Amino acid sequence: MRYGALLIIAAMMMAAAATAYPHSKGRVGGEIGIEIISESGGTFLRIPHRDSWKGGTHIIKQYLEARRGENYGIVIHNMTPERIGVVISVDGRNIISGKKSDLKNNEAMYIVSSYEQGAYDGWRTAGDRVHKFYFTDMADSYAMRTFSDSTAMGVIAVAVFREKEQPQPRYEQERRDYTPPAPSAGGKAGIAREESAGTGFGDERYSPTIRVAFEPESAPIQKTLLKYEWHEVLCRKGILNCREEARNRLWDDDAYAAYPPGYQRD
Repeated sequence: MRYGALLIIAAMMMAAAATAYPHSKGRVGGEIGIEIISESGGTFLRIPHRDSWKGGTHIIKQYLEARRGENYGIVIHNMTPERIGVVISVDGRNIISGKKSDLKNNEAMYIVSSYEQGAYDGWRTAGDRVHKFYFTDMADSYAMRTFSDSTAMGVIAVAVFREKEQPQPRYEQERRDYTPPAPSAGGKAGIAREESAGTGFGDERYSPTIRVAFEPESAPIQKTLLKYEWHEVLCRKGILNCREEARNRLWDDDAYAAYPPGYQRD
């Protein structure tokens, strides 16, 4: 029996409504929503890119506008009658183990109970500690500074797994021997392009977990991939229309009539 980590203290308090993605093909009775929330409680602009199916997996791809230096969290809304396992990676690294992620069912994952939500806002370095996510330049990102890994830079990815069976949970205090190394300068960070966005290794925060029994299915029912970019990059790529529209000389001029030159005004 595999074990997954369950966050029992939410990473953020939030009241924003979820962006929900309904499951079709009769596999799950309900919806699973994924949000990216600023630490201040606001949301980030998201632009749809592609929505497709591959086998039994619903694949959602979107762009997200990142804001430099801003802390953020990933919120999973499970609006189904089943608990789910979620493998979450940022810049290609699993946010629990720090290892390279392929969004597979044998990776460390969080568990979200039925009709509940989980909020995850940092790299887990211990059973009761995370270091906050924040948007930064690629050279300063955790993936580059610690692992010299830019192979999935700028992507927040969530793979959702159903449970094979539902045994009685056995709860115990989580103990993790693996602690990702602290970021250190060097490696290949110097060749990073400054315009690329990444996620940094921020301030430490208390975030206790417990472990529960959970056997995931072999393939995810949903994958959500968010490619985050700076505003200027989204503009340059044409994902956002940032050009100022030309004024129409008949339509846009709402000024009053001008006085003639030299006219004596009262």
